[in-house]
Amino acid sequence: MRLKNKIALVTGAGKGIGKEIALGYAAEGATVIINDLPGTDYAGHVVKDIVKKGGKAELYEGDMSKVAEIRKMFAYIRQEYGQLDILVNNAGITGWSDFFDTDEALFDKVIGLNIKGTLFCSIEAARLMKENGKGGSIINISSICSVLSVKNLICYSTSKGGIEAMSKQMAVELAPFKIRVNTFGPGPINTERNLIEDPEYKENWGRVVPMQRTGEPEEMIGPAIFLASDESSYVTGQLFYVDGGWSVQGKFAEDSMDSQLKNSGAK
Repeated sequence: MRLKNKIALVTGAGKGIGKEIALGYAAEGATVIINDLPGTDYAGHVVKDIVKKGGKAELYEGDMSKVAEIRKMFAYIRQEYGQLDILVNNAGITGWSDFFDTDEALFDKVIGLNIKGTLFCSIEAARLMKENGKGGSIINISSICSVLSVKNLICYSTSKGGIEAMSKQMAVELAPFKIRVNTFGPGPINTERNLIEDPEYKENWGRVVPMQRTGEPEEMIGPAIFLASDESSYVTGQLFYVDGGWSVQGKFAEDSMDSQLKNSGAK
């Protein structure tokens, strides 16, 4: 087991990519703290699934866009576990909007969770990792949207570009403490949200991805385990995309983007 005796925190792990990463970490022997927003049932089901399979997991509810809640969560982790070896900053929102309809409230909401949440979770995690003297791994989830300008996602793309720049900065500042910081960006993935917003998501994006298909959330487990484990012990400050080759060719599914804007509840 590549993550045996490790303590891992995965934010936004109730559904989609975060859920699969949490399941994958538990299968590799980690004790997984699963974060999700209060009042949702999704993360609780993930914990039950892990425990049923013989793994170790705990639910911690909290809003990662609020620094006070982030600090409260890490105080709990310090008290209950005394260490943190892996942080996956997965919590994030998309924020679809027509460019001209984008307002301050949407910008603040997307940036507040995607960038502010990632930064302050990383600061608190790094404190624990530094104090323990063993270091650790911080993994930030970006998106292919940071390098390919996807229509109707000005706030989201901006936030993911910020995460990538932030990750490089953190990698340099934290390297002396044996804390590694890396990022990977998923391409078109069959998450629940994407499939709801565009019922033809697989077909629309499958036509433009070089591998001729969209990715499954569980295909993000391998990259996340690699970056968390000793297999990547000399890897820090790096960014790679898990996208079926989409970033190489860069074709767009215009119909899908229009559908997701319409069905996301955006103005």
